[in-house]
Amino acid sequence: MNRPAPKEAPWMVLIGPAGAGKTTLGREIAERAQRQFVDLDAAAGEYYAQVGWSIARLRERIAAVGRLAAETEWEDARAHAVARVVADHPDTVIALGAGHTSYTDPVHLAEVRTVLSRCRHVVRVLPSPDREISLALLRQRCTATKGQSWIIDGHDFLGQWLDDPGARQMATRTIYTNDEAPAQTAARLIRYG
Repeated sequence: MNRPAPKEAPWMVLIGPAGAGKTTLGREIAERAQRQFVDLDAAAGEYYAQVGWSIARLRERIAAVGRLAAETEWEDARAHAVARVVADHPDTVIALGAGHTSYTDPVHLAEVRTVLSRCRHVVRVLPSPDREISLALLRQRCTATKGQSWIIDGHDFLGQWLDDPGARQMATRTIYTNDEAPAQTAARLIRYG
């Protein structure tokens, strides 16, 4: 499927695993930079519908084939959502949900990499440069805030998103939040921008 090319790219796109703080950080950056903030997880429904998907359909597929297989089936809808949000929201700050940069199909991965390559700042947000510390913090945050450890049917989605080489390649920079407040990390990223 042909995706629209953005006329003007978003100012900054935040990527990373679930629990990394992309939404909180994105809101803080957008406010400080006086730009609109778009959370793709919140806005994606209309984009999924354009290619015949919805969260309800995803849930049906999860029940039928399991989470891992359903995530693979859903890749086209996620890639479409990334292309559309980038095209529809120039000069904004966008946070992409973890699954929006994780693909098993090389065609979808290449498509999203191409779309994001037009964006000046694609920042991968992680808690720590140490993988095990990051994974433990991400799991703790996800369990505390969403009641979800992201280990489903024996598959560790958090570990997958954290280790995903595609997401690493899409990023123009990785930032480690460590123990910083979102305002401190936002200030660092704005200086970078």
